[in-house]
Amino acid sequence: MSSVLLVAHHDRLEAGALARVAADWLRAHGHEPWMMPDDAVALSLDDLVAERNPGSADLALSLGGDGTMLRTVKLLGELAVPIIGVNVGLLGYLTEVEPDSLCPALDRYFAGEVAGEWHIDERMLLATSVRRADEAPPTYFALNEAVIEKQDSGHTVRLQVWIDGAPFTSYAADGLILATPTGSTAYSMSARGPVLSPRLRAVLLTPVSPHMLFDRSLVIDPSELVEVEVIGHRSATLSIDGQPAATLSMGDRVSVAPARHVARFVRFGDRRFHQILKAKFGLADR
Repeated sequence: MSSVLLVAHHDRLEAGALARVAADWLRAHGHEPWMMPDDAVALSLDDLVAERNPGSADLALSLGGDGTMLRTVKLLGELAVPIIGVNVGLLGYLTEVEPDSLCPALDRYFAGEVAGEWHIDERMLLATSVRRADEAPPTYFALNEAVIEKQDSGHTVRLQVWIDGAPFTSYAADGLILATPTGSTAYSMSARGPVLSPRLRAVLLTPVSPHMLFDRSLVIDPSELVEVEVIGHRSATLSIDGQPAATLSMGDRVSVAPARHVARFVRFGDRRFHQILKAKFGLADR
């Protein structure tokens, strides 16, 4: 019997309906489905409520879009629980399964990895820590990106970047995006950053609306430590995967490096990232 954590989008009725379908299938096949209390209550699935550590699950089933996948990764923390993503969103870069294929996907998963029905796609995470003069540095983990950006409309923020302890340059910009290869198709791409294969291990630094001649992204080797310090009098905000994490003042420094652990996504086919990118953007063959 496997313990299966269901994580569902709170505001999409289809996600709640799929959670019920998944729970019924899992119980019928001898497995134990459960949800965190806030998810279960929001979707009126009170019979699935369980007060336990998300990392105790053998499998996580994410029912939503990419945002729900990000939340699932955050819930699981540093524990190597595999995740099946079911697309109840729009683009769905991270999700693997369409709603009408949910039960067949579960059947294939429990048939076993040895049988070749699925494989694990490991994705790099960023470990982001904030150093202040009077505090122990908290650490945040990001699947897509850490963003340091201005707080006040109409003003830029001043940020000094070091790479491996050596000063690189200072930016006057709306912000800086520090992204993983997975996150290269998220906020960084909208700021005209390059698209990277998620098989790479790298840190992508992309400025947002820089007020300077140098406006290019940098692709940095994972062994090179990146640090960003707020050097102007204007404060900044640190966001992790789109969620506010900290307010930064002059002298506060953010360091970014690959995390020791990875996110583990279950994949059922051999569809490559480039083909997914092509399909999501409707690119023609020629």
